[in-house]
Amino acid sequence: MRVNVDLLENLMTMVSELVLTRNQLLQILRSQKESEFAAPLQRLNHVTSELQEGVMKTRMQPIGNAWAKLPRLVRDLSHELGKKIDLQMLGADTELDRQVLELIKDPLTHMVRNSADHGLEVPADRLRAGKSETGRITLNAYHEGGHIIIEIQDDGKGLAIDRIKQKAIQNGMASEGELAAMSDQQIIQFIMKPGFSTAAKVTNVSGRGVGMDVVKTNIEKIGGTIEIKSQQGKGSTFVIKIPLTLAIVSALIVECAGERFAIPQISVVELVRAAADSEHTIERLKGTPVLRLRNRLLPLVSLQELLRLDDQEGGEKKTDETFIVVTQVGTYTFGIMVDRVFDTEEIVVKPVAPILRHIEMFSGNTILGDGSVIMILDPNGIASATGEMAMGETASKETTSVQATRQEDKMALLLFRAGAGAPKAVPLSLVARLEDVDLASVESSNGMPVVQYRGKLMPLVPIDPGFMIGQEGRQPVLVFADGDRSMGLIVDEIVDIVEERLVVQLTADRPGLMGSAIIAGKATDVIDAGFFLTQAYKDWFGSSSTDAYEEERALQRVLLVDDSPFFRNLLTPLLSVAGYDVTAVENANEALALCEAGEDFDVIVSDIEMPGMSGFDFAEAVRQGGTRWSGTPMVALSSHASPRDLDRGRQAGFTDYVAKFDRDALLYALQQTLSEQKGAA
Repeated sequence: MRVNVDLLENLMTMVSELVLTRNQLLQILRSQKESEFAAPLQRLNHVTSELQEGVMKTRMQPIGNAWAKLPRLVRDLSHELGKKIDLQMLGADTELDRQVLELIKDPLTHMVRNSADHGLEVPADRLRAGKSETGRITLNAYHEGGHIIIEIQDDGKGLAIDRIKQKAIQNGMASEGELAAMSDQQIIQFIMKPGFSTAAKVTNVSGRGVGMDVVKTNIEKIGGTIEIKSQQGKGSTFVIKIPLTLAIVSALIVECAGERFAIPQISVVELVRAAADSEHTIERLKGTPVLRLRNRLLPLVSLQELLRLDDQEGGEKKTDETFIVVTQVGTYTFGIMVDRVFDTEEIVVKPVAPILRHIEMFSGNTILGDGSVIMILDPNGIASATGEMAMGETASKETTSVQATRQEDKMALLLFRAGAGAPKAVPLSLVARLEDVDLASVESSNGMPVVQYRGKLMPLVPIDPGFMIGQEGRQPVLVFADGDRSMGLIVDEIVDIVEERLVVQLTADRPGLMGSAIIAGKATDVIDAGFFLTQAYKDWFGSSSTDAYEEERALQRVLLVDDSPFFRNLLTPLLSVAGYDVTAVENANEALALCEAGEDFDVIVSDIEMPGMSGFDFAEAVRQGGTRWSGTPMVALSSHASPRDLDRGRQAGFTDYVAKFDRDALLYALQQTLSEQKGAA
């Protein structure tokens, strides 16, 4: 049965009107306490929703229809460009609205041409870079939360940041100074500007400077966003996020200066309430309002100022509290300041009247349940209208990243008192819990005080060997736990939790102490938790598998890879005190990512028993992959140290093999390995 498209369009329009009427009726029902209409209206609501879904399904078509011509296009391009190209299409049966499909057909075609021409290298270059001759372009489409995500990915050379910079300067889009202050992600955005092309010569495939700007415009026209990810030498990925249908969308209704607006939910990340009595307050940075949200500065846009609205309520309420709609457009996140937030509503999108079409802040209008007509805000338009702010955001991002790196150097430390002398400290990340033990419940086992804790016996270890445990009252205890074992360290009192950079200034000869550091303005003893753990369980360090941690030393950098957070936190202070600057990663893949990012280390310490890629596989990958680390010495950590394991470790490429529970041997092995390396150099 063939149905005319116009008939379907008309049906969709009628259902949209029905949805609006349903919204109005429900609004009336909300204002009535009890009404005989409640039950039939609820039924009408369900029927309307099902009808809407049914009609929308009739308009749905698999995205494969838009991809049908792409294999032919890629075949022709591979002949024309002298490249071998393999096109993979995943999720071709993902359905989306016919209208949307029509509008994305051309952008998709253009982007596949781009990947083939700009992204993929010629076979000879690919072989030189250690890749296969055949380049791969992958198209992937899938549903995610009421939207369609389309990814166009290639395994080519990635975007040439330097070429983009040159072209941006040449076209007068930015000065060298501005470019120097920008992140790679921001420089990549230039390829979306009109008239921008990095092609060396104009061909019938590329170089005309008409391209990504048109793609971006078309995608934004249908309320979508486009995001670019690129890695030099690895390839690029373009992620397009578009709504399922253009007719009915879910939107958040907000109010500003007495006017209501709708913001499409596709762009809303979260809502934040900023007020004097809340943890979130609005600050000003060079005159621009910003919000400090989870250690990040978020640039804010005042909807009232942007739309030049006069505050009908005299502006008194504004000082009270502000709601911030955190919005994301591509990779740019910003907050829109509004006075009130209502609920989300299914709205029918009506096109903007021609007289308002030039205002890019609006993408349409709709009729709410109470019959009032409101404008739908376009987050893409708002982002571009605050273009000057995007530059300001660069500066704030830079500040934040510096703050973040400084923050990372700091460590949360638990301060406590135990015995005479200076206050003591231990990294908070090692302490599982703080407990107050009833001394009457303390028993003795094997000459050691123990307490029944969570169904198991937990040994209690005093910091001062001469400490006599009392018979009554309560005793503060720091609980250290890993896997199914736990140990209680007896202390006199918990003082504080502070964030400080741990720099041990005096090393200690006393067992159980690492040394002294200035913490919270006082000389403090940093305890060696590992010493007390082995007092409770001799084989504590042989119990669980640990991932090698990556460590960087100030003079000699060490990378330690270890999947157990407990052991990472235990070894980090130990290695820091020994004079290394420690960087921790939890698996071999993260370590290899550091290698690709160009990080260099003097020695790599890796655990053997790790989920996923084991230490042996990691060592082989480093040694045989021809990576920049192929000459870096590697030390293996394992709870098994049999001769067979030692042989296997040497074959895999480890320079030395240390039993995990022998921490002195680890420090000695590092010292030996590094001095041998120096001697060899």
